[in-house]
Amino acid sequence: MSAFLLRLRRLACYLAVTLPLMPVQAVLVLMGSPLAARLPRAYHRITSRILGFEVTVVGKRSTARPTLFVSNHTSYLDIEILGSLLEASFIAKSEVARWPLFGWLAKLQRTVFVDRRQRSTHKHRDAIAERLGAGDNLILFPEGTSNDGMRVLPFKSALFAAVHGTNLTHPVAVQPVSLTYVRLNGMPIGRYYRPYFAWYGDMDMASHLWTVLGLGKASVIVEFHEPVRIDGFATRKALAEHCWRVVSRGVATANAGRPQPEGSTPLAQPRAAAALAPRPAVAPAPAAAN
Repeated sequence: MSAFLLRLRRLACYLAVTLPLMPVQAVLVLMGSPLAARLPRAYHRITSRILGFEVTVVGKRSTARPTLFVSNHTSYLDIEILGSLLEASFIAKSEVARWPLFGWLAKLQRTVFVDRRQRSTHKHRDAIAERLGAGDNLILFPEGTSNDGMRVLPFKSALFAAVHGTNLTHPVAVQPVSLTYVRLNGMPIGRYYRPYFAWYGDMDMASHLWTVLGLGKASVIVEFHEPVRIDGFATRKALAEHCWRVVSRGVATANAGRPQPEGSTPLAQPRAAAALAPRPAVAPAPAAAN
């Protein structure tokens, strides 16, 4: 099948699943039904398959409620992957709420929208704490932005304030999660193919998504690391640093295809350098299997 026909088929299947389920989810949310937390996971499982993702899970998912899942962030595609594995809502930047279609989907999954401006930190800390206090699982991308997928940017500690230094009625588990895109049509995804899955900087979403729809099968490794308790860390910065080191080592392991030493220090791309680094051009994809 040609890439163009594959794009059309996937787009048609995606919309055929998404559009009828949106009003159903809206009703479930308004009713406060428990199914409002379960339907998104089933939905993301279907759409992940439509998009051609084959996910390998390493480790055990936390069964404690609430759990704050802390993951690296490569692109908007991460939401499909993690959403297919977890009954949880996302914490996202406020701009996402204004995106066509995806913004509506985010609201229907009861996403917590946060403003990255400093003066809004306390307001959003309280919003996150309220959801965790109600026993809801949440997914946090503490890098604050997506990146090239080759490394993990330092985690921002501000949003960890919702679980550290806040009086919650339920003890909160924090589970670091590493998400890595490793193969495309059986071939390792290195720097050459990384722009197909990494959406960052000034990349246009529409053209990036159109490219993704024409790809074949993509293999993804999601590793759930050992959950931790917040009372084991003196400050939220210490908690953020721990999660960053664990997630970074998991991404490095998946990218290298071999275990990384426990005491190793992951390489982090300095924010200034990341901002100035040239954006790679999208290279021709390996042919999709018929």
